[in-house]
Amino acid sequence: MRNWFRRYMPDHAAVSDNRWLAPFRTTLLHPRLWHLNRHSAAGGVAVGLFCGLIPGPFQMLFAALCAVFFRINLPLALITTLYTNPLTIVPLYVVAFGLGRIVLGIFGYGNGEFIHPPEYGDVGAASLLEWIGALGDWVWQLGAPLALGLPLLAGFLAIDGYLIVYVAWRIYLVRAWRRRAHLRRGGQTPVA
Repeated sequence: MRNWFRRYMPDHAAVSDNRWLAPFRTTLLHPRLWHLNRHSAAGGVAVGLFCGLIPGPFQMLFAALCAVFFRINLPLALITTLYTNPLTIVPLYVVAFGLGRIVLGIFGYGNGEFIHPPEYGDVGAASLLEWIGALGDWVWQLGAPLALGLPLLAGFLAIDGYLIVYVAWRIYLVRAWRRRAHLRRGGQTPVA
């Protein structure tokens, strides 16, 4: 698996020769950020999955900061954030919103029904203030489930991604060990 990942990862020279990254060269060239084993790969995938749901253009920045802080595989953390794109972001946010509504419903927040945005009637100052208050309540009812659901979904994805990569890597290693042991004992064909 290590060889498969290394085909797609940039090397140290690409980072050290980049003039924009020169101020961060000592930090970004730390060996643990580029080392590839089951711990660093699983951690890189977990960080990428978690940071991929950060709104806005800050996904890769936060993934890089987390990779440096936790000393996990930096390129894998950055690449994994790309699972959110214009085609997947809306379904992911819908799932996060639904997850937030479920959790808030468990704790007695709202009745689970959608409320419609308030209609603006009179032009008077009193009705404008009432309308702004109603609009604020409406935004809160939509925003609270999403604000709670996004970190929950990101956490679930990160945990699942970590476990899947860690277990898959472990299974691969155990099979490779068995195959080599079988060949050392004089077996003609490797065990699958």
